[in-house]
Amino acid sequence: MSAGKKIKHTADTAKGKVKEATGKAVGNESLVLKGKAEQVKGDAAQAGQKAKDALKH
Repeated sequence: MSAGKKIKHTADTAKGKVKEATGKAVGNESLVLKGKAEQVKGDAAQAGQKAKDALKH
């Protein structure tokens, strides 16, 4: 996986965690759900990229 893509996907996951925590802290369920969705998006992108890299080798 290229370093740039890895950083972007990791940042998406981290940003999602922050949104989820913020949503929990202020009692905003919508923000919690958006944070969880963003984490899933980042994790899925990382997994997809890892699978793609595994097939190259």
